[in-house]
Amino acid sequence: MENMQIAIEMLDRAQERFEDTFEQMTTEEANKMPAPLIKSVTWLMWHTARELDLQISGLKETEPLWTSKGWSEKFHLDLPDDTEDWRHTPEEAAKVVVSDRQLVRDYLAVSIEFTKQYLEKIDEASLSDVIDTSWNPPVTRQVRIVSAIDDAVMHSGQAVYTRRMVIGK
Repeated sequence: MENMQIAIEMLDRAQERFEDTFEQMTTEEANKMPAPLIKSVTWLMWHTARELDLQISGLKETEPLWTSKGWSEKFHLDLPDDTEDWRHTPEEAAKVVVSDRQLVRDYLAVSIEFTKQYLEKIDEASLSDVIDTSWNPPVTRQVRIVSAIDDAVMHSGQAVYTRRMVIGK
């Protein structure tokens, strides 16, 4: 379980980075896309929460929190529930705007906690299970977990960069 503890700590650090970044910005600043191909801090947090939610729900073979816990209705975005946010155009990304900052924080926190609970209970022998044969090479449970956590860490760093572009610090 040492490997899972490392993964959990990486998620904690990503969440701290997001929170610190978000705290330094107004709602308007957090929603701003500083350049067409640079996503807003709001989008980065929302996307990270969705990525963790969708990937871990897929591994658990459960309905995503996005729909099962009403996050879709709470956000009420002008995007379909099955939006492929990793492929968002600048126009689609610009639709991820919130007036309630706590909403983004809460969805990220719930998704990270959901992921951590999964990691705490995983049978490490299942990490080599092939869970997606549509890729070459086929994707194992471990690869999917690493990918989701890597995405969270990467996007938290992008949020810091975006904040600096928007507010200069």
